[in-house]
Amino acid sequence: MKAIKKFKYLLKLMHHVSPSFIFIVIFGSIFQSLQVFGNVIIPKFLIDELIGDQNIRMIIIWASIIVLNNLILGFINKTYQRILGVKNEYVSLKVMEAMSEKIMNIEYKYLEDPYYLDLKERAIFAVNNQSALVRVVRDISGIVTSIITLFGLIAIMLTLGYQLILILFVGIFISLLINFLFMKLQLKFFQSIIPINRKYNYYFGLTMNETITKDMRLYNMSPLINNRIKVYNEELEESFYKFALKAGTVNGFTKVITAIQTGLVYLFISSKAIGNFLNRISIGDFTMYANSAISFTVTFDKLFDEVINMFQVLSYLDPFVEFMQLPNVRLANKDLKLEKVETIEFRNVSFTYPKSETIILNDISFKINRGEKIAIVGLNGAGKTTVIKLLCRFYPPESGEILINGINIIEYDYESYLHQMAVVFQDYRLFAYSIKENITNADIDDDEILEVIKQVGLDEKISELPMGINSRLNKAYDEEGVELSGGQGQKIAIARALYKDASLVILDEPTSALDPIAEAEIYQKFNDLVQDKTAIYISHRMSSSVFCDYVLVIENGKIVSFDTHKNLMKETNSLYYKLFTTQAENYQLD
Repeated sequence: MKAIKKFKYLLKLMHHVSPSFIFIVIFGSIFQSLQVFGNVIIPKFLIDELIGDQNIRMIIIWASIIVLNNLILGFINKTYQRILGVKNEYVSLKVMEAMSEKIMNIEYKYLEDPYYLDLKERAIFAVNNQSALVRVVRDISGIVTSIITLFGLIAIMLTLGYQLILILFVGIFISLLINFLFMKLQLKFFQSIIPINRKYNYYFGLTMNETITKDMRLYNMSPLINNRIKVYNEELEESFYKFALKAGTVNGFTKVITAIQTGLVYLFISSKAIGNFLNRISIGDFTMYANSAISFTVTFDKLFDEVINMFQVLSYLDPFVEFMQLPNVRLANKDLKLEKVETIEFRNVSFTYPKSETIILNDISFKINRGEKIAIVGLNGAGKTTVIKLLCRFYPPESGEILINGINIIEYDYESYLHQMAVVFQDYRLFAYSIKENITNADIDDDEILEVIKQVGLDEKISELPMGINSRLNKAYDEEGVELSGGQGQKIAIARALYKDASLVILDEPTSALDPIAEAEIYQKFNDLVQDKTAIYISHRMSSSVFCDYVLVIENGKIVSFDTHKNLMKETNSLYYKLFTTQAENYQLD
């Protein structure tokens, strides 16, 4: 039942990405079946003519019909296979596009959960490495062709009598019983090698991962990785060898059953050819029924293999279907647009990450007014970044509520809400686009972003590049690509936030690659640039808190202080005072 639901879901998805897909499969299957019928029926008339009247004209006509049948239908079927091959690739690419869209729209909590991150990788592996979707398309085509062919062959054989079909079905039933038992063994086998296969693919993937090549060389990790690959490869090889022995035994026994069945078929048809004169069939009929019986057995075996393979491939696609059925971000009240952030209020907010028992935020409350500059400080793990994630609607609070302009944030239209947020996280990403596109996410006139480039102090560097702001980042996809330093990359990320022109800007430790002086410069300059916008700064270095209106101090998930820098420095026993003075000592000159 689960497999049928999965199959229906995939068919629905394929129809969504390519409405013509089902029509192409059915249309092509009919023509493939017609070629089989032609090669079963038409030779009967040629043979009867050769043995009977031997009319040269009729012999030429029947021979020509056989040739034309194979020529025309063969051409159509070859064309169909080519079209289906192209459609396979198209459907696979469109499905991957749908998966990419899904990744962009699912709730953020799934993208930080190890289970779902692993699920995503297994889903991608099934589609790309195991070609599961292409195989599903191919199996659907084969199954439809086989079913149409079987019904046609049954109709032909019924003209001789039900006994022939009965002989065939007895043999097929015994073969099916054997294969069904083997199928359970096969499914168990493939389930057993999935853990080994995943480990093998993990270590093999490490050899292709460019982000760890420096560590591999510096710490001589290659022998360890290669040894793991070798061990898991040997485990897989041993498992497949044992399985192949069992598969060979079952296959051999099935061939014996098929041989006995074929002998009985020929014996029955022969009895009709040499039996009572009035009921005797012609040699042409003998050939037609014999070919029908053989084609029926071959087609049924093929259908069985295709169905088994379909179930096997569907099992590979379990991670894909599970991932694609994850819920999207809940969009409530799309009519309520957020025009500008006037006030931000956390009211008795508590939060614990999924599958964790550690309370990250514990009943916190604070309020920020428009135009205020707020620094959030605290030790590692205090919950600073979690505050920003909740504010960005990446996670819902476990209890309490977050209000913007006095309205719960989940009531706002999602797109308009995010439009008012410009955030630079510590783990920001730059893409293999041009510098301009990394900042604007669009192709616009250069003049529109030159001022932003200047504001973050990148104008001198970019003026040295041959293509200026149109220079592509990363040499992986462009030999002329530009490799920027960590600090330069962070400035582009900050320029992206400035260019967005949102009413709330947030810097969540994006300047860790800069030296303290450069960082203080960036924060001060950024603070000047945001003007009347609301700004939130998070940094381990305390330089940003000096020029902020208020400092929010978080300790163990609770707010311990929310005041000005000047007032907080009066509390010599406070966490803020200790953090600030300890760090200041590190930068004092001897």
